[in-house]
Amino acid sequence: MGWVAMIGLASATALGLGLFLRRDRAALQFLAAALLLALAGYSWQSRPDMAGAPKGPPVRQSLPESEFAKTREETLGRFDRAAAWLNMADSFQARGDYQSAAELLQGAARRNPRDVDLWVGFGNALVLQSGGMMTPASQLAFDRAQRLAPGHPAPRFFYGLALAQGGNIDGAEDVWRAQAAGELPPNYRALIEQRLGAIDAARAAGELPARGAAPAPAPAPAPAPAR
Repeated sequence: MGWVAMIGLASATALGLGLFLRRDRAALQFLAAALLLALAGYSWQSRPDMAGAPKGPPVRQSLPESEFAKTREETLGRFDRAAAWLNMADSFQARGDYQSAAELLQGAARRNPRDVDLWVGFGNALVLQSGGMMTPASQLAFDRAQRLAPGHPAPRFFYGLALAQGGNIDGAEDVWRAQAAGELPPNYRALIEQRLGAIDAARAAGELPARGAAPAPAPAPAPAPAR
């Protein structure tokens, strides 16, 4: 079938161009030489007898959801303007593309500079991009969210969550215990008490070091996909 297709295509091309160039003998000779060269190249390089090997669509490897992605809907909401940006950032982070997620939320926060949820999400994205470390840039984003809404529990809660992701359990515990000592909405109180209880249980079982011990090293960031 490969030869049939090749000869048919060459014949159709020769006929069409021959009608167009019928008065130009030099052009017709050049056309004939080109077609013969194409047929010779096909006979030399082609493998029409080889079986086809169709490939399926590439499989994308998805990473586990971050703690921020797991808890933000029940605390920050899921149907406001910020949720759309945070959902897009989650999709980048699920593929390990932390840089794109951080850049996306940086742009969204700049366009909506008084949106607390976006600054919290941006701070978390910067922590993930740095492999779980609290950098000056991520600290600045959380501080900005805190200044915008000093009475809102989200900036402090997710700041503690980011500290815990980086292995600073003592710092996260300090943040959450300070919050638990004050007034909190029921959903935040339940989340904080659950995490404080898990920290206490892990320390009692020896799964976490005692307070004041060196924090565990942060996990290495996953490589971003090639662009």
